Amino acid sequence: MSNTQTTLSTAASLTGGGQATYLNKTFYDKKLLETARTRLVFAKFGQKRSIPKNMGKRVEFRRYDLFLPEAAAAPLQEGITPEGQSLSQSRVEAEVEQYGAYIEISDVLEATSYDEVVSDSAELLGEQLGTVVEWVTRDALSSGTNLQYAGGKTARLQIGAGDKLTVNEIRKAVRTLKKAKARLFTTDDAGNGRKPHFICICSPEATYDLQSDSLWQDVSKYSNAEQIYSGEIGRLFGVVFVESTEAKVFTQSVHTTVASHTAGSSDVVIGALSPKGEAYLSQSGAKVKIGTTEHTVSAYNAKTGKLTLSAAVSTQITEGTAVYSEDAGSLDASTKAGLDVHATLVFGADAYGVVDVMQLGCLSTIIKRPGSSGALDPLDQRGTVGAKVAAFAATILNQLWVVRIEHAVSA
Repeated sequence: MSNTQTTLSTAASLTGGGQATYLNKTFYDKKLLETARTRLVFAKFGQKRSIPKNMGKRVEFRRYDLFLPEAAAAPLQEGITPEGQSLSQSRVEAEVEQYGAYIEISDVLEATSYDEVVSDSAELLGEQLGTVVEWVTRDALSSGTNLQYAGGKTARLQIGAGDKLTVNEIRKAVRTLKKAKARLFTTDDAGNGRKPHFICICSPEATYDLQSDSLWQDVSKYSNAEQIYSGEIGRLFGVVFVESTEAKVFTQSVHTTVASHTAGSSDVVIGALSPKGEAYLSQSGAKVKIGTTEHTVSAYNAKTGKLTLSAAVSTQITEGTAVYSEDAGSLDASTKAGLDVHATLVFGADAYGVVDVMQLGCLSTIIKRPGSSGALDPLDQRGTVGAKVAAFAATILNQLWVVRIEHAVSA
């Protein structure tokens, strides 16, 4: 729809034209989708399913199981028909959730620049919800069980500053996927054919460490005839790399110090925490270290900073003693600050599934003019522009087809 059409439909909507209001919403929905699409990296490579209808909050993903080569390995006998095979499907279900946000618009602003404000709001909301969809997909993939720690380490807490993403780590991931018979991608964003490949999604910091290797093939060196993905930056050993600023980084949740403690008490007052730290300590049974001793958390009061442990501590804990979680990389010997650990994902086709947010009706704008709220807006002063993801879910379909490499990055 052209800008002229948009202006006309807005003018008509201000005078009560129902058809114009519909046309204008179509324009805003389109803008919302177009903006959200620019944020999607993780979500675009998954097996896609439509919004489930008449299935409650569940969506079902399916994949055909591979046939065993042994079943067809025996030579055919003349005149004897072998037994047939049946298609077998693996089904994975996921629970869909809704996501949304809105912006308040005053009647004064509406009267002066309604169309521009709503259009800009749709763009901002599209970027916001597109990022949320990315986070949900990323977190689902980052919870996979097929783990590879850089530098030969065996746990996240062991990863040090020198354990960066290398060409050899990518080769190991490819070997893992090939042994698992992971399917290869064979098309680009538009469905055009290209050489079979796996996909790697990583952070800009991770690709910085790889790009200095002589084996790295930058996208600028590709043949002009080759099809590429949006956001593609290069390839290595049959793996196509797509960069994302939303790639998973495991950061230390809790890092503060003791403010006060009384001997024999289970209550410890600690310093300020980030929202992530507060959320971590609010989890039932959360583990935290104070000094060198691990404790189980019973409760945490973010307003007072009071941390209640599951058992009393008989001796007084000295003010300034480090309080920290061990959910990131190696700890600094003196401060107990944990190293940030980046997660790079290497995977095959149909390794995971997502609800298709680009389908009609999944992501839409909700526009309420001043005066539409009845008694809640007695002077017709406030309107809202909202956007909602009607249903979304992401889940791994085959754990062996997604390799998560955890590693450090250059400073």
